[in-house]
Amino acid sequence: MPVKKVFRLKSARLLGSGLPLLGLTPGSRNVSFNQMDYSKIITIEAGKRSGKPCIRGMRITVSDILSYLASGMTEEEIVKDFPELTREDIKASLAFAADREGHLMAVHA
Repeated sequence: MPVKKVFRLKSARLLGSGLPLLGLTPGSRNVSFNQMDYSKIITIEAGKRSGKPCIRGMRITVSDILSYLASGMTEEEIVKDFPELTREDIKASLAFAADREGHLMAVHA
C-alpha cells in the first residue's frame, strides 16, 4: 500500500542566486500525493558502489536510473537495455529521489 505524504509549498530564495526556490514541508493540506514504499527495492550496502543507493542489491544505482531518465531514455528503453530492471524499480528510484529532495533546505542569508 502506498504511503501518503502531505506537504506545504513555501517559497524562498536560493542563497546568492536571487532565484526562487520551492521548499516542501510536511503537514499542510496544500499538496498531497501517494508515494510508493521503496524500502524493499532501494538497498544501501557499504561495500557495493561505495554505499550508494542501489536497486535490489544489484550494482545499478538510483543515480544511474536518474541519469538515464535525464538523458531522455524512456522507461521502456531502460528496461529493454537492462532486462534485470522493472518499471517498479524505476518508479522506486524516482520515489527515493523525490523523498530525498524533499529533505533539502535553503539557507537564508
